[in-house]
Amino acid sequence: MITRNSRHLKFGLAAAACLAGAPAWAQTATGPDSNAKAEDIGIVTGLAVGAAAGGPIGAVLGAAAGGLMGDRYHREKQTAKELKSDLGKSEAERTRLEHTVAAVEAVGTDVSFRTDDTSIKVEDMAPLLKLGALAAAVPDAKLRVTGFADPRGNAAYNEDLSQRRAEAVAAALVCGGMARERLIIEAHGASESTSAAGDLDAYALDRRVTVRLERTMPTTPANAIVSSGGPTPGTGP
Repeated sequence: MITRNSRHLKFGLAAAACLAGAPAWAQTATGPDSNAKAEDIGIVTGLAVGAAAGGPIGAVLGAAAGGLMGDRYHREKQTAKELKSDLGKSEAERTRLEHTVAAVEAVGTDVSFRTDDTSIKVEDMAPLLKLGALAAAVPDAKLRVTGFADPRGNAAYNEDLSQRRAEAVAAALVCGGMARERLIIEAHGASESTSAAGDLDAYALDRRVTVRLERTMPTTPANAIVSSGGPTPGTGP
């Protein structure tokens, strides 16, 4: 029994000698081969421990268990690395989105229409779809969609025409991903037209729908006091 245990111990010490070089190997294990190297280190570790405990049979079992542990360690490490990378990409995308939103707030989008028509031209569809997708990605954003008409025709008809134009643009924004309940749809007819009678070029500018992105601002107690007509902070009666 002593002789057998001595052999197991010698076998384990020999395996341990192989293990001595493993830490340096692990530090340089990067790239596609890192998984295999981590698994090999686990095998060597299990081989040494198993050999010391149970001889050649223990070495085989220990090597198998060590290999599985090494592979699992590598997978967990790789998963953590990928999650960290994804988080960094999400933050970069959020920053880019905020910059894009600021630009859209300043510019907005206008869609023009033909006389007595509510159909959206092909060249206007792509910008509307992109704007709908962009606004949908910003939780506190709304889109104000306002329809207009030129002064020809009666007021009731122009009001209805501008409403249908606004609805057509709203439908395109919804197709882009914007929720219908986050749209503010208005129709002004020809009430804001300043075109001179018979000026066809000016009429063309009247026949439009404007789309503006708006950000909702939380109401603070100070804002509530000012909006209700009360005194502003720091002022007397």
